[in-house]
Amino acid sequence: MQQTFILTVLTFLPVAGTLALLLLRSDDHLWIRRLALITAVAEFAISLLLLRGFEAGATGYQFEEFRAWIPQPPIHYHLGVDGLSLFLVLLTTLLTPLSILASWKSIDQRAKGFFISLLVLETGVIGVFVSLDLFLFFLFWEVMLIPMYFLIGIWGHERRIYAALKFVLYTMFGSILMLVAILWLYRITATAGYPTFDVAQIQMMLSNGTLTMPLRTEMLLFGAFFLAFAIKVPLFPLHTWLPDAHTEAPTAGSVMLAGVLLKMGTYGMLRFCLPLFPEASRRFAPEIAVLAIIGIIYGALVAMVQVDLKRLVAYSSVSHLGFVVLGIFAFHAISIQGAVYQMLSHGISTGALFLGVGMLYDRRHTHLIKEFGGLATPMPVIAALYLFACFASAGLPMLNGFVGEFLILAGTFQKHAAWASWAALGVIFSAVYLLWSYQRVFFGSITQDKNGALPDADWRERGILFLMAAVILWMGIGSTFITRRTEAATQTIMQLMQRPRAYDAGGSNNMDHPAMPVNGANAAASGGVANLVNSK
Repeated sequence: MQQTFILTVLTFLPVAGTLALLLLRSDDHLWIRRLALITAVAEFAISLLLLRGFEAGATGYQFEEFRAWIPQPPIHYHLGVDGLSLFLVLLTTLLTPLSILASWKSIDQRAKGFFISLLVLETGVIGVFVSLDLFLFFLFWEVMLIPMYFLIGIWGHERRIYAALKFVLYTMFGSILMLVAILWLYRITATAGYPTFDVAQIQMMLSNGTLTMPLRTEMLLFGAFFLAFAIKVPLFPLHTWLPDAHTEAPTAGSVMLAGVLLKMGTYGMLRFCLPLFPEASRRFAPEIAVLAIIGIIYGALVAMVQVDLKRLVAYSSVSHLGFVVLGIFAFHAISIQGAVYQMLSHGISTGALFLGVGMLYDRRHTHLIKEFGGLATPMPVIAALYLFACFASAGLPMLNGFVGEFLILAGTFQKHAAWASWAALGVIFSAVYLLWSYQRVFFGSITQDKNGALPDADWRERGILFLMAAVILWMGIGSTFITRRTEAATQTIMQLMQRPRAYDAGGSNNMDHPAMPVNGANAAASGGVANLVNSK
């Protein structure tokens, strides 16, 4: 297999798996599960080739594929990864087979449709992370929405229809705003004489002054993109769809939603909001930071009083993703590195928590904390590994959650000490709600007779939990393996934000933070795209 096509293979292999699933009988559940798992494992194995061939420290995009797709308007099939998207792709390909294994016994109705939806979801998410054309990005963004709607609405719990509709309405509202902004940005590039949807080309045109826009236009475009991404994160006060979606989704849906779908929002902020609209990002940063801090504290406090274990983990995501947004808009290289790392850490640790909650639900068919108690006695393996995931989510040193939160707070403190001080409360509160909920579920006396007879993890569940625990520990002690590969992408974002801006006659050139020219600011644009612009 040629490496130049690896991103295409990664993106569309799950679709090939769905086509194979369609050939099987709907009642052949064993082979439906096997084929879905084989496809997902093959996808993960291929994604490891990205890691092997990725050049740490190199600027720009790697494994690029650039082909003309639609001549008018000029839309290109442009794929590529950098340090920002590389590990998000790996996270997606890791969580998908684990989600299939977690659903091995629990999904016995419409199994074919379930695993098809899961594989199509994987295609949509990977497409979002590797797309370097705005139109292509939006296409994959919408593709992701459909299978997630079905996963919640068909295989969810009692209030699944309500949760699925709420998820779709919130996301579609943000999608409409983003689509308008994409078309508006395309019109601006056309006015400048270089009509394009290509992200790298737009970044280069902004850097060399070929493309300018009024400050008011930049702020409106930023607002449209940011709202779409803030809904997906979700950032307070746009978070109300998330607890319902998590609570009603099946275990696999919750793992994928928390693990990778929420990261699409923070990824979009780093990929588009900061590099394309740097001055607007700076002007809105104080307000966004306040919302992030409110989300950190509010999410933790609300999680503390939850009576539903799955809903508690859902609100923890509101708190933890607030740290990511804060790190992004602190505009410090360390905090942005921490934000990228926390995106990955949250996907693993919170994914492990949802897997553990799903295993409890498979045995008791409830998420209510009061229905549990003393489960460490009949289920010592699940209890031990769930506690390990709680420690990781709470930010215990030597585990993955500590690295991201430490870098975020350290970088933020250097720029805004007050922001970091308030955000640090979230670390304390997270330990409170996680350990208190663990005490009520696993410690103490067995509250109900049926709890005493619950079986411990079987070999399939042990494999899932031990693998997640191994990744948590490896990320905690081997963080430099990741940060060395994300550093160049972080520096490129900082350089693109520091470029000198020359607003056209319709805008203001008064800047609160004057920027100095930065050598290599065009590094985000690939050589092929640069040649395309120069040829114009």
